[in-house]
Amino acid sequence: MNPNQSIINPTLEPWIFTVPLALEAHARAQEFRRYHSNPHKAKQVYLNTLAVYAVNVYLQCRGFETNLERSDSWNPMMQMLMDTADLALKDCGKLECRPVLPDAEVVCVPPEVWEQRMGYVVVQLSESLREATLLGFVEKASSSKLAVSQLRSLQELPAYLNNLNKIKPVVNLSQWFEDIFEAGWQAVESLLATQPTELAFSFRGVPQADIRRCKQIELATPERSVALIVSLSGESEQDMDISVEVQPTNGQTYLPSNLQLMVLNEDGEAVMHVHAGSDNQTIQLEFGGEAGDRFGVKVALGDVSVTENFVI
Repeated sequence: MNPNQSIINPTLEPWIFTVPLALEAHARAQEFRRYHSNPHKAKQVYLNTLAVYAVNVYLQCRGFETNLERSDSWNPMMQMLMDTADLALKDCGKLECRPVLPDAEVVCVPPEVWEQRMGYVVVQLSESLREATLLGFVEKASSSKLAVSQLRSLQELPAYLNNLNKIKPVVNLSQWFEDIFEAGWQAVESLLATQPTELAFSFRGVPQADIRRCKQIELATPERSVALIVSLSGESEQDMDISVEVQPTNGQTYLPSNLQLMVLNEDGEAVMHVHAGSDNQTIQLEFGGEAGDRFGVKVALGDVSVTENFVI
């Protein structure tokens, strides 16, 4: 009898996936552990690394392209700042790979990974740490405790990821006037550690405060992440001025050289373009729009690019 029979939803058991944790996995986990002198953090990083390794093997077996180097869990600095076990998928987003030990009924999901994840995969590590078993997944997390018994079947994960990859999320700017913001878009000061501003000026004779939100955009590596800032001003969502801007994050002073910022039309063609030099702290584009207009904003560095789609 499977010792996890009373813990795992019985309908999930036929679809679990077990990965042998080879020397390669432990060598990488040991490498990361050496960066952390705190025993608790070192153990956390070791187990997280094994969980990410296992999910990476599973996804590659299913034909998905992954990018460990873009994952915070593969970055010693980000490991130090947060409890992260993320795995980046090409052109899709990030999965969080949460490890549990045998007989665990709940999984720890720290608040810092509740956002900017397209799903959470639970990975059970054997007592000997020689095997890792993918038990199932959930789409979202909003609590520090996730019950193993509530997981969706691993059988559904490939289709779920494929559907996400086909969907091009659209940010509805009209809702920003009602203080409704999509996940990942946050106050500028919360990401860039600046003081809140209360800008007011006359737009066609009507005083109006700016609505400003930003989102962290990762390009190639976390060290090269930037903040995409979108500012709106106008009488209403029917007719507005729009500014898109990119600034450095993670303590960087300047943007990466040759970073490109583009505004795309509804057909995906670039209609406005600017690129950063060797000492730019910000680059910006401004334009107007009306209700119903659709456009994209593309941030690119070399062969890596991220596009956000908008509708007014």
